[in-house]
Amino acid sequence: MGFIADSLQRIKPSQTIAVTQKARELKAAGRDIVGLGAGEPDFDTPMNIQEAAIAAIRRGETRYTATDGIPELKAAIIAKFKRENNLDYKPSQIIVGTGGKQVLYNALLATINPGDEVIVPAPYWVSYPDIVLLGGGVPVFVEGKLENGFKLTPHALEKAITAKTKWFIFNSPSNPSGAAYTHGELKALTDVLLRHPQVWILTDDMYEHLVYDDFKFATPVEVEPRLYDRTLTMNGVSKAYCMTGWRIGYAGGPEPLIKAMGTLQSQSTSNPSSISQWAAVEALNGPQDFIAANNKVFKERRDLVVSMLNQARGITCPTPEGAFYVYPSCAGLIGKTTPSGRVISDDSIFTEELLQAEGVAVVQGVAFGLSPHFRISYATSTEALEDACQRIQRFCASLR
Repeated sequence: MGFIADSLQRIKPSQTIAVTQKARELKAAGRDIVGLGAGEPDFDTPMNIQEAAIAAIRRGETRYTATDGIPELKAAIIAKFKRENNLDYKPSQIIVGTGGKQVLYNALLATINPGDEVIVPAPYWVSYPDIVLLGGGVPVFVEGKLENGFKLTPHALEKAITAKTKWFIFNSPSNPSGAAYTHGELKALTDVLLRHPQVWILTDDMYEHLVYDDFKFATPVEVEPRLYDRTLTMNGVSKAYCMTGWRIGYAGGPEPLIKAMGTLQSQSTSNPSSISQWAAVEALNGPQDFIAANNKVFKERRDLVVSMLNQARGITCPTPEGAFYVYPSCAGLIGKTTPSGRVISDDSIFTEELLQAEGVAVVQGVAFGLSPHFRISYATSTEALEDACQRIQRFCASLR
């Protein structure tokens, strides 16, 4: 269709959102569906955060704000970076966006020129490569193998860097695998990056607080301060604070980059919701104890799902260190046939047939750049997870 911009031909709709929407439609049509596609905590936003938003409305905080965030939220973000990551930023080095996705979008669209390469470790969050492609860049995929816990090795990173490399996108704990890098593993990667001064680091720390089994989170520039002048550290309140719908993400980084991102934002969305910003101030400054309480539940769910999936015929499910996803392999089922006669030739067919036969909605691994796998979000009730895993076991047992 000639009317639509050519740049739109380079991207496709988010497949995670598509799976969630499909599950909603089937439910509305009366099917018994267990949706495990959405990366969204099932806990309510904590009451103190809700009350802060209501108070902001009553104070009349309902008008436009500065494009890049209110001073109070910038101050809370600066305090958070210092308190939790030992990073120092000034207000001019902080930007607040409408969710973490906009922050990433702004950073990449404000910096990528046609032909610039961006290293994207696979499996990756579905939006990274498409944002790069929209900006005219070239995503360079580097696989993290199942046997390495889906983690990128220093050797693989070194090999992927060329004279055209502009960014390295880093996500730990990872969506979709839940893999999280130790301080030592990070140091090995930052040692490689120190040798390539043209490469900037875009680190997505959205799942920072969702780690288990005494895992200690670290962010790249905290591990290697010499990368400070070419690292954008992105985070947000969506996951740990159960605020997905509030749409607040933020980042700290070099002032020229932050300024360029602000310019782009000023000509697109302008400021994030004023009410959501005041809620985020309370989220970052207020009590944090609910995070540990929620994590205890997430860990129990993780352990349940890993155990039950590993009992399913043909499925191998490693135990992730963080986030609220598992990324099992369905390699043992490739080539098998469903009772209806369809051959499971790849993970897309597996997820389609699982939804059709048992009403379980999961996301196919091809969406995240590493097959044959699928992603399950365990950010839903324990009862729903147990039911879903029993259905998956039943479906796998039915294949011949």
